[in-house]
Amino acid sequence: MIDRAGAVVDAGSNRVFLEKTPKNALRIPFFDRIFPRARFIFLWRDPRENISSIMEAWRSGRFAIYKQLPGFAGPWSLLLPPGYQKMSNKSLEEIAAFQWETANRIILNDLKALAPGRWISLNYGDLVADPLEAITKILDFMNIRIDPTLAEYAQRPLPHSRYTETAPATEKWRVNEAEIEHVLPGIDDTWHRLRELT
Repeated sequence: MIDRAGAVVDAGSNRVFLEKTPKNALRIPFFDRIFPRARFIFLWRDPRENISSIMEAWRSGRFAIYKQLPGFAGPWSLLLPPGYQKMSNKSLEEIAAFQWETANRIILNDLKALAPGRWISLNYGDLVADPLEAITKILDFMNIRIDPTLAEYAQRPLPHSRYTETAPATEKWRVNEAEIEHVLPGIDDTWHRLRELT
């Protein structure tokens, strides 16, 4: 293992490794098998906000991960859920809603198969609104005490991701509101399951 500065890290038994690659959200059973003591933190987001961000990423062209896919015309951006082929010739909002719904449904189903003490959920809105409380919740779950440096850092607004396309703003998703409202009925069951987690 290496740290974010590129220095080699001693991977002793007291080390905690946090992995957050989005596509690995579709691989929970795999990670459970190779890391049987792993614990999972499910950070979920309001679908209206998330679908809007997915649409923004697709439009930018910067996240075309798959240049050619069998059964899909054109490049594919971001997460590639199973069943993507049925999205060929669909609207951007339908593709974004499909990505959001499929990923969250699979995560919920896979987490349900784990022992309750092995995972927690956290709403992204709660993390942004009160980073210290959210981080404390995560660390409590991991049996790790918060140190003063992290506590001080978490009291400030969170920095933007380096992948942010446009600056975050309250109700930013409303730029795509008409398209998003069109696809919300198709994802309502999964959104309902997420709201029940809190």
